[in-house]
Amino acid sequence: MTEFGFIEHVARLFADADRHGWEAIGDDCTVLPLGDEAIALTTDLLVEGVHFLRDGISARELGRKSLAVNLSDVAAMGLKPRATLLSVALPADVGKEWAHGFAAGYRELAAEYDVALVGGDTTASKNGITISVTAIGRGPLAHVKRRAAARAGDAIFVGGELGASAAGLEDILKGRHDSTFAAAHRNPAPQVFEGEWLGGRAEVHAMMDISDGTASDLLHILRASSCGAEITVEDIPAAKGDVATAVCGGEDYKLLFTVEAAAADELQRDFAERFGRTIHRIGRITESATPVIRWIDRGREIMPSWHGFEHF
Repeated sequence: MTEFGFIEHVARLFADADRHGWEAIGDDCTVLPLGDEAIALTTDLLVEGVHFLRDGISARELGRKSLAVNLSDVAAMGLKPRATLLSVALPADVGKEWAHGFAAGYRELAAEYDVALVGGDTTASKNGITISVTAIGRGPLAHVKRRAAARAGDAIFVGGELGASAAGLEDILKGRHDSTFAAAHRNPAPQVFEGEWLGGRAEVHAMMDISDGTASDLLHILRASSCGAEITVEDIPAAKGDVATAVCGGEDYKLLFTVEAAAADELQRDFAERFGRTIHRIGRITESATPVIRWIDRGREIMPSWHGFEHF
């Protein structure tokens, strides 16, 4: 069983159930339209030994990261995160100092983005720490970006350098906890303001965030939009200069989005003016009967076995 095979099974199982106005499974968040407004809802798990190593991240950093990865999902919908629910399962060897540090980190990032904590749950754990966060976003319905909205001819952009987090995990596993990349892995920066801004741009079509690696996450857009893609390898902004790490490494939490080709240059200029840094054009959406990525390296197609992180 694969992760996405299980998700597809559950989606089919509930396909004929009344969703009471909520949209179906398939995007970074589910959306509830309320007139001209929309509510977005998402949830994510962080499990010790799978998503983090307790001796590789401080309690404060883990508190921030637990919130960051969920705010990133709301940003990927083009909306503003407004509130969260936090649930934690803690083993007996977690003391008050660690728990207070975790809560302080969560509070710090929530304050940065004016996000409320409005509920949650706590329980004991027999096998490490488990954290579950539910994030709630809100904004104009017209600003909602969905994976299924890509169109043939669209330019494909990423919101920043890729691969820093994967390089940081490698450093941590090798005991290099004080490297720049290790810090990036422990402290992801969700593109909250950028996502909300892109939500207001009609020329932005499909959008999601990069959590499992571009090589896998782009395929979600292609499947949902029934199209293909060509990626120009030399245009990929690899943080470590290693393209394989950049497209296969997870937990970058940069935005991945498609833009009407005629408006792509103007959007890139406007983004740089608004945020003081650039977005990176890495390819284009193509007509295709199958959701396939063609990798073009200096004008020649290559056939790498690149894929992102798989949970199962």
